[in-house]
Amino acid sequence: MDGVLKTVLGWSAAVLPIAFGLYVLGFAAWTLLRPGPFENRYPTRGGGLGGAFDSVFSPGSAEAGSERDRQTRRTAPAPAPGDPPWGIDGDRIRIDL
Repeated sequence: MDGVLKTVLGWSAAVLPIAFGLYVLGFAAWTLLRPGPFENRYPTRGGGLGGAFDSVFSPGSAEAGSERDRQTRRTAPAPAPGDPPWGIDGDRIRIDL
């Protein structure tokens, strides 16, 4: 019985780190290579207490973070008052890029 336990522990000590490493690499590849909009690919998570410390003790980095967030959000240009009316189809605005 003692030899079986050592064998099981030995194999699990060898296989589990390899399986975990493959899982981490696969998850990282899936996260980085999946298609989708930029905003959905890298969602903002948490912040909480760390964000509060940044805004108090390092206001420059908090302002830089808000500016980075503002620049990465893509917005569609709104029609100007002089634009021709054929860009509006009922309730939809057509924007030709």
